[in-house]
Amino acid sequence: MLLALLSLFIIFGIIRLIISAVREFMAWLGRGKTVHELAENSSGLIEEEYAEDIRLYVQALDEQRSLKHLGKEIAGEAPRLTAEQRRALRKASYKARREYLDYIKLGWFQIVVIFLVASVLGLIIEEIWMFITEGLTQSRVGLVWGPYSPIYGFGAVLLTIVCWKLRERGAKAWQIFVVGMIVGGLLEQITGWGMETFLGAVSWDYTGVPGAITKWVAWPFLFFWGGLGLVWSKAIMPELLYHIGNPTTVRQVTFVWLLALYLAADIFMTVACFGRMAARDAGIEPQNSFEEWVDENYTDQFIAARFENMAINGTE
Repeated sequence: MLLALLSLFIIFGIIRLIISAVREFMAWLGRGKTVHELAENSSGLIEEEYAEDIRLYVQALDEQRSLKHLGKEIAGEAPRLTAEQRRALRKASYKARREYLDYIKLGWFQIVVIFLVASVLGLIIEEIWMFITEGLTQSRVGLVWGPYSPIYGFGAVLLTIVCWKLRERGAKAWQIFVVGMIVGGLLEQITGWGMETFLGAVSWDYTGVPGAITKWVAWPFLFFWGGLGLVWSKAIMPELLYHIGNPTTVRQVTFVWLLALYLAADIFMTVACFGRMAARDAGIEPQNSFEEWVDENYTDQFIAARFENMAINGTE
């Protein structure tokens, strides 16, 4: 019992250290030379400055609703807010966050971060779901390096781009739902077909599932994609884009560029590994030193252990 409590205490301490380190790193990225100092012209500068003013306004509102402020209220160091005042603060914060989206531009910076976050969170949620529903603890990653499932990253990016356009056009809820179904269905069909056709891998198969349309698309999951598109457009995307914001410093731009290069290399290596696996099965020898290196370091055993949930070349 004592050992278990000590272990929990150590884990809690490690988590606190990681959170503190991440906060310090993010704060460090926010310092240094600003992007505007390198800009040749100031087009759009007023809008970006106004967007940052909105962020400061929201931070001030949220500070009034924070646990820290509540502690000050209890200690008598700050006036106690009524329930009505808290609701007003929450409503004003919500409204300002949505207004913030009118003054930012959706670009590569936000896309890279969204892809990374969705790839990791999607993988975590899927593994938790499979453990709860099926008792499975197998690796469900989609790339050779890191804890990423790119289908969730691509799905989040597609939903964000589409929902952003729909938001600009004032689309209604049912229109967002239908578009979400279409985007999700196309994503599953193209990804599933491409994986099996070019990589010889099957990550999911709806054959035999009630409502199946193709091997990779089924009506129940289309409705799921429609609902996800609606939730993403109304709740997740505004909050996510608010927290990502516009890049303001050279450090932020450089860091996200490095992330983009790393993800591109990860995707390239994954395709190369599956390509060489298929070539090895066909008896094709490596044609250059890179393919020899892939064969030596990313063997069939590595692929099978890394991608446990995939059926590769007809095997589980």
